[in-house]
Amino acid sequence: MSDIAREEDVGAFQEETAGMRVDEIRPLPRISVQAFCESEGLFRTIERCGQDRRMAKVNLRVTHGGIQAAVSMFETAPTPNLILLEVTAQPKDVMETLAPLADVCDPTTKVVLVGHFNDIALYRELVRNGISEYLVAPVSLADVLACIATIFVDPEAEPLGRSIAFVGAKGGVGSSTIAHNCAFGISDLFETETVLADLDLAFGTASIDFDRDPPQGIAEAVHSPDRLDEVFLDRLLARCSDNLSLLAAPSLLDRTYDFKSDSFAPLVEILRRNAPVSILDVPHGWSEWHRSVLGEADEIVVTAVPDLANLRNTKNLFDALAKLRPDDRPPHLVLNQVGVPKRPEIGPDDFCEPLGVQPVALVPFDSQLFGSAANSGRMIAEMSPKSTTSETFSQLAHILTGRIEAHRPRRGGLAGIMQRLARK
Repeated sequence: MSDIAREEDVGAFQEETAGMRVDEIRPLPRISVQAFCESEGLFRTIERCGQDRRMAKVNLRVTHGGIQAAVSMFETAPTPNLILLEVTAQPKDVMETLAPLADVCDPTTKVVLVGHFNDIALYRELVRNGISEYLVAPVSLADVLACIATIFVDPEAEPLGRSIAFVGAKGGVGSSTIAHNCAFGISDLFETETVLADLDLAFGTASIDFDRDPPQGIAEAVHSPDRLDEVFLDRLLARCSDNLSLLAAPSLLDRTYDFKSDSFAPLVEILRRNAPVSILDVPHGWSEWHRSVLGEADEIVVTAVPDLANLRNTKNLFDALAKLRPDDRPPHLVLNQVGVPKRPEIGPDDFCEPLGVQPVALVPFDSQLFGSAANSGRMIAEMSPKSTTSETFSQLAHILTGRIEAHRPRRGGLAGIMQRLARK
């Protein structure tokens, strides 16, 4: 068989995953994985995998060494759910080299080999003998995660929804308003079942913005994780429209709220399993639970106002999230309240230069429109569906759901609004 045929056959899985974004890979279940690496490159790749948020439930151990190290370890210890093993032997010697491992490996343990030869005959023989997958080095983080997901994530299971977290770079920048209007836009434009969760239990405004006053909401979900299932969640949701449900914050300050780092984890997980899109309205702050929620979200939207304090805070947020989520795309940036009359502002280009990103939306300052919408419990698309601001939220909804790519916002409509405001 020709070399071309061999490459096409053995490398089929890696060709499939080569164009796959890491954030398209589903979170992995609670399994144990032991990796044995002979090369430093694979060792570093597996270590990076262990830091990825999709591996949060995985018990991963990485060891220098090959088959002999694996055999020595499992002679006296039970084998994990998955063994990932690097082999450097010639194709004709691989099966003989693997024989000692078969004697100590539990029947239920899956084995993935990372080899250095692209050989179709070897691949077929390995699969015939129960090896789950054979990857050809060098492998990427996406290759490893996708391979494990293919083995352990049930293909018949319902797809997980996407969680989008909105957070403000500073208090009062309008992050909640942006989140609420985006949630409404996604549910209305695409007729997609969407859940908006107001994580500001003390001072959340989602119930006011949607003119709802449900007797129960997110407090019951967070304080009763053992009761949290699909039925209980459905009881806590307040219906705002045909496709939008609200998990509202309490209306009273009848208790204090001090959360552990994982307090919201059960809630976010069940939201992702029961709604195609869940919008997390995260209050401004930086605690362990803030880090946990933002670290686990599929997408993050940072809202900022174009001034110096917001620029500093946004830069700090972007830097912290880059360390927390090294393999994910950077957060989306929304510049809000742009064009306040007579207020000195940092121009969008100057604001974004130190961040290395472009804003996905520039939301013009319009106190009358936003004030009227807030006071009447309606969204911008309901108050003024043909306005530039409504169009901006529509574009943002498309970007966050992956229906269009993010492009540099057009400045024409915004400039006209700013000029009109300046003449007032």
